[in-house]
Amino acid sequence: MTDRPSALYNCVPNAGDRGTVAERDVVVIGGGQSGLAAGFYLTRAGADFEILDAAHAPGGAWPHTWPSLRLFSPAEYSSLPGKRMPATDGAGSGGENPDADHVVEYLRAYEERYDLPVRREVRVARVEHADGGGFLIHTDDGRTWRSRVVISVTGTWSRPFVPAVPGAAGFRGEQVHSAHYRGPDRFAGRRVVVVGGANSGAQIAADLAGHCDLTWCTLGPPRYLPQDVDGRELFRVASAAVRGQGGGGVAELGDIVVVPPVRAARDAGLLRATPMFTRFSGDGVEWDGVEWDDGEAVRVDAVIWCTGFRPALGHLSGLGLPRRRGRIVTDGPRVPDVPGLYLLGYGDWCGAASATLIGVGQWARGAVGDALGD
Repeated sequence: MTDRPSALYNCVPNAGDRGTVAERDVVVIGGGQSGLAAGFYLTRAGADFEILDAAHAPGGAWPHTWPSLRLFSPAEYSSLPGKRMPATDGAGSGGENPDADHVVEYLRAYEERYDLPVRREVRVARVEHADGGGFLIHTDDGRTWRSRVVISVTGTWSRPFVPAVPGAAGFRGEQVHSAHYRGPDRFAGRRVVVVGGANSGAQIAADLAGHCDLTWCTLGPPRYLPQDVDGRELFRVASAAVRGQGGGGVAELGDIVVVPPVRAARDAGLLRATPMFTRFSGDGVEWDGVEWDDGEAVRVDAVIWCTGFRPALGHLSGLGLPRRRGRIVTDGPRVPDVPGLYLLGYGDWCGAASATLIGVGQWARGAVGDALGD
């Protein structure tokens, strides 16, 4: 690892430096797993860079997940470049699949091992083109950074998506997105609808099964992956599709990885999918053409939306970036029409499997190599 010269920090703003401009060759916006992967390759190249992160502690989105969440793969297949994730305790080869706390500790140790320059509780408000080239990065504390390269890795967790359903505003029950789900205890004994036919919907429905009166709503029949398919196979298939070596990618396999809690709930008959409801009523939900024992509506205490996220890219809105089907146009992580701008880790549209621990490394390496001309 190349030592970073102390002179690179001479113009870093401190608490009394509002309005000053700090110079870096590269600014990484976001300090989660993708930001750390970019930081690894930037450090290895001896680059002049800084990572700006809005969170107060390491871990990216992982500290905000529900307690029962586990990765799809063992630790050895869930690692960032350069440092293997240690196995979890109390199991044979590879241990159990890690939970979120294990991932958070791994990311903290990773950041520490490579002495990555992460500056926390710094939220980027907007990025602008700078006169003469490069970018100006304005933060919410009044400070500004200038850089030749911006690698945006803000992820999606801060932008949960909830579809528009008629009557939602008048629903008197509770609505919670999976981003804010913290376990089954608060829903015990209540009537709960879980919406979503992918992994988070299946995992949260399995987590709630047996604790509440559960209805699991999906747009179609659940598409479970073969039982022997986990994150390792998903990454292999996604990578092969990118290389043009087979098939249509992960989507052909199914939507739901059959992790042990999902398998147990499914095999016990506790995961029975129901078509998506049509509208809310004041105290419940309704389906067109369906009448239940007590009428057209079913009383519901809470709806949990497992309906995904949208990329958190509002800080780039001032750049006027071209879009296609609502997404910024990219070539892998590179934004072709804006030299020096890279998007990393938002999903397959900016790099297959780039939103996963094991998958982001190859795209981080490519983005850094392209940015630095290596």
